[in-house]
Amino acid sequence: MTTYLLAGGGTAGHVNPLLALADEIMIREPDAKIFVLGTREGLEARLVPQRGYELLTIDRLPFPRKPNGYALQFPAKYVRAIRAVRSIIRTRSIDVVVGFGGYASAPAYRAAFREGLPYVIHEANANPGLANRLGARQTPFVGVTFAGTPIRHARVTGMPLRREIAQLDRAAQRASARAHFDLHPQLPTLLVTGGSLGARAINQTLVAAAEDLVSAGLQVLHVWGGLTELYDPGVPGYRVIEYCDRMDLAFAAAELAVARAGSTTVSELSGLGIPAVFVPYAQGNGEQRFNAAGVVAAGGALLVEDGALTHAWVRDNVIPLITEPATLRRMGEAAQTVGSLDGTERLYDLVREALRAHPAKETP
Repeated sequence: MTTYLLAGGGTAGHVNPLLALADEIMIREPDAKIFVLGTREGLEARLVPQRGYELLTIDRLPFPRKPNGYALQFPAKYVRAIRAVRSIIRTRSIDVVVGFGGYASAPAYRAAFREGLPYVIHEANANPGLANRLGARQTPFVGVTFAGTPIRHARVTGMPLRREIAQLDRAAQRASARAHFDLHPQLPTLLVTGGSLGARAINQTLVAAAEDLVSAGLQVLHVWGGLTELYDPGVPGYRVIEYCDRMDLAFAAAELAVARAGSTTVSELSGLGIPAVFVPYAQGNGEQRFNAAGVVAAGGALLVEDGALTHAWVRDNVIPLITEPATLRRMGEAAQTVGSLDGTERLYDLVREALRAHPAKETP
């Protein structure tokens, strides 16, 4: 029996692959023990217990970005965080640590190293975060989602995905998926999503183009998100929902997607062969543009900057694209050449490899 400590959280981009791996472990090893290390403030505080795993928390501890009072306090706080994780490793008899980035990962990597435990890193984004970059210096077991990710010891494993996505048969599910969302069974369908929070530019622009889109003979499933108050343009054939807890069915319903370029979204759409228009989030360190670069270069997606996504751009680019089945088919095939659906299994295999490299920690 192996005992795992999975560290990460803060955002869905860290929590979802963590949970995908946790589920895979339990399928492969029903007697395994899994603990999740996170913070009280991140999405993990809600999502991890919902999935049935025990969440252990440490204080949220961002790396200081500029010299100030917090920067002076950081070293002592960081040492305390490492000490807390080392205590968890000992009291819970942890065999291996797997980190996904975020506030909990950096002290987890350091604690594992000091305890002589193997640790594995998964980097979701093409532009890696600081915690993972630092952690990769002392482990050879580093899985990345995208080829070319600039992090030491990178090995492409792909993105760990939920089984309902990885095993989705879009063609077989299309009719029931469209019925689920009260969509017409035959019309070409555009999926619009900015993630769980939504995206203001995508929401406002696509709603403004609602009449043009529907008049062109297609229908829209728009997942609004929680960032701004939901607005339904009231155009028949333009379906607006605030949240979607069945994204597998949303993907099955769609021929084309307009979406942010988070690593999970890019991985899901590419792996499933769904052509996309990616609108990368303009803030942060630019990782969303890098996430989409491979599939755009392969011809499986278009990329438009936030400020360039206008009503006119949608009319002149999205409508001609979704009404050309041959073009969509070529784009879908191109997307699949850079996407994959086996990231969960490949990351699991990397974790087991790390355990085999530390035979004293391996359990028969």
